[in-house]
Amino acid sequence: MVYLSKGVKRVENEKDLIIQSISGDIHSFEVLIKGYQKMAYNVAYRIMGNEEDAKDMTQEALIKVYKNLSKFRMDSSFSTWLYRIVMNTCKDELRKKKLKVVSIDQPIETGEGQMHMDIEDTGLKPDEVVESRETQVEVHEALQEVSETNRVVVVLRDIKGFSYAEISEIIEVPVGTIKSRINRGRQELKNILMNKRKQSISLVRKEV
Repeated sequence: MVYLSKGVKRVENEKDLIIQSISGDIHSFEVLIKGYQKMAYNVAYRIMGNEEDAKDMTQEALIKVYKNLSKFRMDSSFSTWLYRIVMNTCKDELRKKKLKVVSIDQPIETGEGQMHMDIEDTGLKPDEVVESRETQVEVHEALQEVSETNRVVVVLRDIKGFSYAEISEIIEVPVGTIKSRINRGRQELKNILMNKRKQSISLVRKEV
C-alpha cells in the first residue's frame, strides 16, 4: 500500500485496476476509487457548501470518472485527473444555479502579448485560524461568500494541501494565475471573517 502526501491511499497496481475498470470490471473500479472518495467528497463539500450537494456532486463526478476512464492517459496522475473532474462538476453545478462568478485575474495585455499577475503568496491561511470547531464552522461559512474562482484554489491549497503545480494541473491554469487567485481569495476570506466578527461584537454590545 502506498500513502499519498494528502492522506489518500493508492494501491500499488493502480494502473492494472484502471485497465480492468475500462474493460467493465465494476469491482476493480470500486477498489480503484475507494481511497479517493472521502477526499473527493471533502473537496465538493467545501466548494458547494452543504452535505446534500456535496454528496450529489461526488456521485456525479465518480460516474463521470468511470465513463471517461478510457480517456485517461496512463502517464498522468490519476488523482489529479479525478479531482479535476470533481472540481469541474462542482463548478458546472454552481453555474447552473446561476451563482455569481467573478473573474478577477484576467490577463493583462502588453506589447509582447498577455501577462498573468504573479502575486506573492502571503496573507491569511485558513489553517492558521482554525483552532476550534466553532472557528471551523465560521471559516466554512465565510468560504461560501468568497467568489467561486478564488474559493476553489483556496480550498485546494490551504485546506487540502495541494501544491501549486498540482492545482495548475487540476484546474488547467498557469501557476502564476493560481498564486494570484490564492492571494486574492485569502484576502477575501480575511475581510469576510473580520466583518462577521465586527458584526458579532456590535450585536453583543447592543444586547448589553
